[in-house]
Amino acid sequence: MLSLITYIGEKYFEGETEKLREYEIATEVFDRSKSTFNSGEDAIVRVEAHRLRKRLKKYYDTEGQDHAVQFTIPAGSYVPVFSHRVQPQEDSREDGIEQPEDAEKPVEELMEPTPRSQRVGVYAVAAALVVVLLVGAGALLIYRQHRRQLTAAAGTAQAVFPRVAAHSGAYAQMPLRILAGYKGKPQIDNAGAVWQPDEYYHGGGSWDRPESYGPVRRTSDPMLFQHWREGNFSYNIPLPQGVYDLHLFFVSAQPYANTPSTFNVLVNGKPLLPYFDVNMDAMGPDIADERVFRDVSPAADGMLHLSFTSYTVPASLNAIEIVPGEAHHELPIRIVAQSRAYTDHSGALWEPDDYYSGGYTSETNFAVTETADPELYAAERYGYFSYSIPVDARDEYTLILHFAELYFGPNRPGGGGAGSRVFRIDCNGQTLDKGLDIYKSAGSLHAPTVSFQHIVPTPQGKLNVTFDPIRNNATVSAIEVVDEGPQS
Repeated sequence: MLSLITYIGEKYFEGETEKLREYEIATEVFDRSKSTFNSGEDAIVRVEAHRLRKRLKKYYDTEGQDHAVQFTIPAGSYVPVFSHRVQPQEDSREDGIEQPEDAEKPVEELMEPTPRSQRVGVYAVAAALVVVLLVGAGALLIYRQHRRQLTAAAGTAQAVFPRVAAHSGAYAQMPLRILAGYKGKPQIDNAGAVWQPDEYYHGGGSWDRPESYGPVRRTSDPMLFQHWREGNFSYNIPLPQGVYDLHLFFVSAQPYANTPSTFNVLVNGKPLLPYFDVNMDAMGPDIADERVFRDVSPAADGMLHLSFTSYTVPASLNAIEIVPGEAHHELPIRIVAQSRAYTDHSGALWEPDDYYSGGYTSETNFAVTETADPELYAAERYGYFSYSIPVDARDEYTLILHFAELYFGPNRPGGGGAGSRVFRIDCNGQTLDKGLDIYKSAGSLHAPTVSFQHIVPTPQGKLNVTFDPIRNNATVSAIEVVDEGPQS
């Protein structure tokens, strides 16, 4: 177990978290063969990680219960999380987000430490993090007792933004999409959805993204991130009673990209994103970051109150999306590897390619057979690439991947057949398929799907899906994500 902790700590502090995957841990920590290791037959990594999680939980439930900083390895990932422990909030409909009865204590995620190469044990890792925070960041990031801070944040929000009278007028038109800080005409995104200029806000200032910042990555709709609202501000949005999916869009501003950059987001006066650092959440500057929350409801006055309060930097927001939701389940996510949206035979809308990094796209004039929706497979993303798909962090998900072999096989441009294209699929550090061969599964111009259940998102609410070529390029035509409900 010590060797596992040592490896995790080393890769974390070296900034090599992409190596915290089952295959790498099995071969580098437990001396499994790189050519023959099969995660489906050898569960050594999952077993040892489970033992480590139990030991950590036992420690923090007993002798370490008074520690302010907690070290955890979330289920479904091998990337460690350092958290500032928080007292649980009382459950209330006024919170705006409905919590499951067995929800764990909320935690405040801390900044990622400066990279270090020395090997350290789990408790030394936690101690080193505290030193980095208190010395390296100085007085800028001394975290006081969390309950007192959140109370102060809520009080600040109430002081800056006086209580709004109960709503008695028209409700916001659903779905509601707002470009924060934008004052022009409505904009239309790649899927055909209309985004309105900024409204329902109080306080803060509006800003435009300078051209010198360069493009925003991991988005097919950069216009969502060209403007923002900044400072201490709130949104009071009139909504009929019900449950909604709330999407908040951020991008890290370059002046704050290399410093601790935290602010607080509250919904109906309760913490939603405490000490939120966009740069840390997105894993870098100029990267689109979307946070998703299901079961969001207006307060008793008929308003959804969103408050943004500064901490070490001014609070900021690029866009808001609110859509009618389904209780206890986030709405399905459907992405097609094309530049335009697609509506399938059942009426479901597939959004244009989004959340990706790396790879290339290619279209085909050949019809894919044995599917009611051949146009869904008219293009592909191929190469070495990944998707970082935002979801509600509290749930488990089914990931459905849609493929078509467009290049290899008899009478195809690439020739060959079985074995011509083989690639690995990982999600949040775990290998889902160590060697997928589309042609071997279904031949050319057919439409096989592969499903993976019970996937747990990262603490940041992401499904980080990586397509890693083994022989020739990896490929995918479309992706579905279906909410299974709260984590058990």
